[in-house]
Amino acid sequence: MRVKIEAVMITPFRVNSVAASRKTMASNPFSYDKAALQQLVTDALAYAKSRGATAADAEVSEGYGQTVTARQGEVETIEYNRDKGIGVTVYIGKQRGHASSSDFAPQAVRDSVDAALAIARYTAIDDCAGLADPDMLAREFPDLDLLHPWDMPVERAIEMARACEDAGFKLDKRITNSEGATVSTQQSHFIYGNTDGFLAGYPSSRHGIWCALVAGKGDGMQRDDWYETARDPADLPPPESIGRKAAERAVARLKARQVPTAQVPVLFESGVASSLMGHFVSAVSGGSLYRKSSFLLDSLGKEIFSPCVQISDLPHIPKALASGAFDEEGVATRARDIVKDGVVQGYFLASYSARKLGMKSTGNAGGNHNLIMKDTGEDFAALLKKLGTGLLVTEMMGQGVNGVTGDYSRGAAGFWVENGAIAYPVQEITIAGNLKDMYKNIVAIGSDISRRSSRQCGSILIEGMTLAGA
Repeated sequence: MRVKIEAVMITPFRVNSVAASRKTMASNPFSYDKAALQQLVTDALAYAKSRGATAADAEVSEGYGQTVTARQGEVETIEYNRDKGIGVTVYIGKQRGHASSSDFAPQAVRDSVDAALAIARYTAIDDCAGLADPDMLAREFPDLDLLHPWDMPVERAIEMARACEDAGFKLDKRITNSEGATVSTQQSHFIYGNTDGFLAGYPSSRHGIWCALVAGKGDGMQRDDWYETARDPADLPPPESIGRKAAERAVARLKARQVPTAQVPVLFESGVASSLMGHFVSAVSGGSLYRKSSFLLDSLGKEIFSPCVQISDLPHIPKALASGAFDEEGVATRARDIVKDGVVQGYFLASYSARKLGMKSTGNAGGNHNLIMKDTGEDFAALLKKLGTGLLVTEMMGQGVNGVTGDYSRGAAGFWVENGAIAYPVQEITIAGNLKDMYKNIVAIGSDISRRSSRQCGSILIEGMTLAGA
């Protein structure tokens, strides 16, 4: 059995053995309690003020986790991680400086503050620099149910990873190899504070199971994977189902072929459709807007999408992967419509970008929260029928997206669909268009919503894209 044990060893945690690591993590999940983190932030802010800062904020965090990977029935890696850090931002008037450290010793914290102050004194004056507006800071902190520890002895994690992979091998004899199956658990907590009196934070967890399998032999091999992630391990499916799903997807891609160049409707499977939301978020985020590097400049109040598109940013969903009562600046979060009937209702702004644009923060320092695109009532089978003849995309490759122009050209793999039914797998193709046209040409959004990330949507059907093939 080949076993590789890796660890990030940051004082005061040290991995001496698997058993010792398991015992340490179970009995003392965090090295610092909430009060200790609060004191670190309070001390850093007080010291910054004493050294001449007119304003300051600080965030301190600690996290730990375990990741186990098995491949071909053998344990490949056992990894434990425990890390921590403090980041301090100071302002001298409208000059800003930032420094960070992984050392919580009092002198190290003071050194970080001094470094941030030294940086600030040499930076240019920026009228938009500063803390979030005090009247926008969060005052209420609902319990969003984000912490669900997973009592996962390493032996059990190994057992689950093996069972996941084995289920994939047993599903079909054409599964010939594996990239492994992984079971991971992570927990962390943080405190953020500023000199306007804000001091808050919370613990959270994230767990996941992943498997990647290879079907076929020689030049005909095909690979695919599947994974699930959740705050609560009880919300994860059995590991065997994930292995079987990975196997089914790999086998389905055998004997893939190219297709001729054509203009066809394209159905983005839910797992890849969320990337279309990601391009939109980037285009209407503050940094892209004030730098004028977005293809959606001045899009507020304009119909950018098809009228069937509804997108909401919902930060207070219990257990959700991107929930939070406040953003990275302490600004209170709120549920809001981002797109209604195809019309853009709001941007994603932090305090700095909002000031650059003459607007107010939207509580999105750090990005979107739970961004959800509402379905149009069709399940996946109905979307295939609506597609008729065209392309189903299940995998994207490459980075061919121009955020300034909206031009879109990416490698893809998936399935050719004829008369509403999957005909055969395809590969080595490129799909191209412009994101503005793609958004306008959204015909339907499926009810098969993928909830594995902060951007959730079902499969998206777009009418008319260029497919470059053989």
